[in-house]
Amino acid sequence: MRSQQAARTALVAVILSSLPLLGHALTVDATAQEKPALSPISLQQMTPEQRGDLLMIHQQYMEAVDAYRQGPRDSAVRWNKLGMAYHHLFALEEAKMDYERALHLNPKYGEALNNLGAVYYSEKDYQRAEKLYHRALKLIPSSATTYNNLGTAYFADGKFKQGAAAYRAAFAIDPKVFSGDPMQTISEASSTAERARVNFCLAELYAQAGMTDQAIEYLRRAINAGFNDNKRLMQDQVFASLRQTPEFAHLVAMAK
Repeated sequence: MRSQQAARTALVAVILSSLPLLGHALTVDATAQEKPALSPISLQQMTPEQRGDLLMIHQQYMEAVDAYRQGPRDSAVRWNKLGMAYHHLFALEEAKMDYERALHLNPKYGEALNNLGAVYYSEKDYQRAEKLYHRALKLIPSSATTYNNLGTAYFADGKFKQGAAAYRAAFAIDPKVFSGDPMQTISEASSTAERARVNFCLAELYAQAGMTDQAIEYLRRAINAGFNDNKRLMQDQVFASLRQTPEFAHLVAMAK
């Protein structure tokens, strides 16, 4: 019995380590372990919260909602996870209420503040989202994800310098923060101009870090989204080393 309990505990630890904070620009390490298999026997042996965690990994969000609903109502973590499941289903009002319930139980729950900010971002209330991200960062200052979300909100709000600064802070904490698993991301509609600005900013960050392949990729995304400032491409000192590569020459030709 103890060995079975230990195995279940280890499984849940793997699951929880791969659950992201929910938001509009979320990432996890691309080297995350394979998804644990779903089986009726394994699900029956788990607590409702453990079942919900496993179902979230398998993107079975409605089933995860049903599992989390059976968990303890006095758990801020449980309400936050229920909100995450609803958020993946784009049920924003339900997600918002669940994040607020989590925060009622634990006002210093940085992850729930981040997730609530993501709801307001989805509703295009960028200033409220920014305030929530700042509150979250006071509690979880090493969260690259929250800095990433803050940067994206700033860009959407037309605050480009602040957005770039937030992205730099996210990158300094975790250079992989921008290259996440699509399964862990809530996709949001954005204008092509916004995508171009964001991707160009990320290209600069990767170029400064000497990560040529990533810089080229984000430049390509920026150009595909409409970036066409060849003068800036050729004069920006951040791209000095990239200009020696054939890939960069190809991108310049694309931008004309």
